[in-house]
Amino acid sequence: MVQPLKAATQKQREELTSLLGPSMYAMAADCRDFFAERRAVERHLAKALSEMPYCKHLFALDAAGQQFCDNITRDGPDPVHFGRDRSERPYLQGLVGTTDFKLSEAYISRNKKRPMLTAVQVVRDANGHLAGFIGADFDLRDLPATEELYCESHDWRQVKGDPAIRGGLFAQQRAQSLIDDQLDVVLPLITELLTERGVFHGKLHFSSNRATIWLMDDPMNYRLLDSTALLDPDICLAYKQRPYPDKASVPRENVAKVLDMFSKLRFADETIYLRSGSLNICNGLVSMNFSCDGTHYVRHDELLEKGMDFWLGGMT
Repeated sequence: MVQPLKAATQKQREELTSLLGPSMYAMAADCRDFFAERRAVERHLAKALSEMPYCKHLFALDAAGQQFCDNITRDGPDPVHFGRDRSERPYLQGLVGTTDFKLSEAYISRNKKRPMLTAVQVVRDANGHLAGFIGADFDLRDLPATEELYCESHDWRQVKGDPAIRGGLFAQQRAQSLIDDQLDVVLPLITELLTERGVFHGKLHFSSNRATIWLMDDPMNYRLLDSTALLDPDICLAYKQRPYPDKASVPRENVAKVLDMFSKLRFADETIYLRSGSLNICNGLVSMNFSCDGTHYVRHDELLEKGMDFWLGGMT
């Protein structure tokens, strides 16, 4: 996970902690005087659950991490987990002595196979001694939306592919594809779609003679162009003419330059060569997958600035 994504995730955890922490603390404080009484605790948790709209169920543990009451759900008590030893669960580790509240990392539930969170609050007696814990489980789908739209990093990233392909790299050689022979038609056609016909993301698969495109007018669906379509400029008539979008971060004149770089990388070496390349004119990112199955994600301007000297020095 790249650092900006981790930072975004941490920010949401902090907001959820601020949202859930006070109600968990109040719940623990209100039941400390009768925390050893199972039925009284179950009644208290049932009342608290009615005031926690995002919570799936509540449970209580003794100081050793043993569950001494039923799970309290919106459908009533569930005895399945009564007596369960939760002492080794991750959400209890490092809790006592550092903080009295902990929000777990997200995990996939065993039964419904959905992302969950568990919040745990320490319960202390009137003298401040550890009496036990109150736990609350939350389905991520039920939590209120606190997140802002995550923005993808534009830092150069390289992802290594299948080791089996890398291991046999020097036993293979580029095979001339149908569109390799017709790039003087294919590349101008893709340029036309990206600059004049409302396509904001296009991916050209050189080795398999196809392209996939995404349109501003229909971004939820992609179109597949086979070799017949890629060799027929008439297909441009199937897509409405659209002005180059204001939100594009790729200057219009650089679209053809990026595609030309794809062509050069395709033929630069007979062993290490480009298999597919994509360009998104809105976020300005290029992805390139090579014969070693390694993939690079890079800003279009950085790609053009590096030039061929960089790639000829080592494309893997």
